[in-house]
Amino acid sequence: MADWTEKYRPTTLAEVRGNDKARDQFQEWAEAWDEHGEAAVLHGSPGVGKTSAAHALANDMEWEVVELNASDQRTKDDIERYAGRAAGNATLGGSMERARQELDDGEATDDAATVGRQLIVLDEADNMHGNVDRGGAAAITRLVKDAEQPVVLIANDYYEMSNALRRATQEIEFRDVSKRSIVPVLRDVCRKENVDYEEEALEAIAESTSGDLRSAINDLQALTEGDRELTTDDVVTGERDRTKGIFDFLDEVIKEKGAEEAMRASYDVDETPDDLINWLDENVPKDFEGDELADAYGFLSNADRWLGRVHATQNYSFWRYASDNMVAGVAAARGGDKGGWTRYSPPSYWSRLGRTSGTRKTRDYVARKVADEHAVSVATARREILPYLAAITHHCKNREATVAMAAKYELDAEHVSFVTGSGEDTNKVQDIVAEASERRGDSLEESEGFFDADPEEEQADGEGGDDGQSTLGDAGGETDESNDDGADAADDARDEPDDDQAGLGDFV
Repeated sequence: MADWTEKYRPTTLAEVRGNDKARDQFQEWAEAWDEHGEAAVLHGSPGVGKTSAAHALANDMEWEVVELNASDQRTKDDIERYAGRAAGNATLGGSMERARQELDDGEATDDAATVGRQLIVLDEADNMHGNVDRGGAAAITRLVKDAEQPVVLIANDYYEMSNALRRATQEIEFRDVSKRSIVPVLRDVCRKENVDYEEEALEAIAESTSGDLRSAINDLQALTEGDRELTTDDVVTGERDRTKGIFDFLDEVIKEKGAEEAMRASYDVDETPDDLINWLDENVPKDFEGDELADAYGFLSNADRWLGRVHATQNYSFWRYASDNMVAGVAAARGGDKGGWTRYSPPSYWSRLGRTSGTRKTRDYVARKVADEHAVSVATARREILPYLAAITHHCKNREATVAMAAKYELDAEHVSFVTGSGEDTNKVQDIVAEASERRGDSLEESEGFFDADPEEEQADGEGGDDGQSTLGDAGGETDESNDDGADAADDARDEPDDDQAGLGDFV
């Protein structure tokens, strides 16, 4: 059976449902592209029609679509090789696949004639960091600035994109599709597929998918496969069959079922192994003790190692080994019957994460910036580079180094505050960010005096000695903190971290 989401994908913008304002903005952007030449970024939750809108627009404008799919390797070379050639006006002969073949065979030429407009669609623009995407984010930013063809970026989280990329694009937000917009789409699909339906069943599907039109169509297809009649009971039963309450599941694993039965029960729980291990870790001690508790934690430890391999390799087939250990292993560790009622609770680990989520998000943002710039992993940047940055720029006393850092990594006041420990709203941090922004200008590559300076040249030129401030390139030497102006003392005092100001030292 054909995928209904593809079969009934909108072919024109007029058919895109639930985002009239975004659709009109997108149309206006396309019609005026020859005047402004800017790229557009369509952002919003998954399944709301961003990619479909891009293809529909291209169809309306009679533009060829060149798409770099999410499954492609997103390195700097890939961006420049595939999408860059298209954006530079080279002929692709009708498809990205042919472009790649021409490039691989050495047949494509830079002076090929242009055939009409080509819409360059780059998916997952908010996910351009990490080892695989090394250099990809900077390449995309250069691409959208220099492109001679219209470029559309697709993103779920607009603020996960770099500041430079956001500044270089026109923002168009796609909101979650309302229930009243989803139901007519489902009704049309049912009529075209000759499915008899109860109106309440369609409303239940629309309600359960929380604004995700694509998921609603997928659910409709799954519920009607093999049966051309849809009732409200089908929707309710489908929901009940798909999920099992987590507390019922904990009862079965910890108290009731054997290893094999517990594993079967886990298939109906709507939780990932990463979450399940936290639930079990929190609640197993409430019923297990002694040797059985030790055995249970031995299995949980094995499961945790398998989850670590998943995270390290992105090979999700290892999940089954983690599940075997955490579910079947815990059930097998039970030494006897467990009666009575137990008050199970959500993992306390989650509440701790909630209390520090803002600071960790800031830390990870800075770490990604450092990792992208120096071609290292985010973990390496967090463990081995951020502590040095914190020491060198402590309380912004080495002003030149702090400005250079902010310019190099495109850091805002929040990020500078996190690394240095100075207050985000202080004059010192605000001035540093403003100066860094001016220094950075329009260049993505320029960042003078920061890890790029040649110490021997600097010494020979006699630079860096007049103002008593060492640059970050001189991090191996001592930092002269002797500013002559005593008037800065009050500002320095104001920069001392408050008790509630969580800095880098707490999270490295």
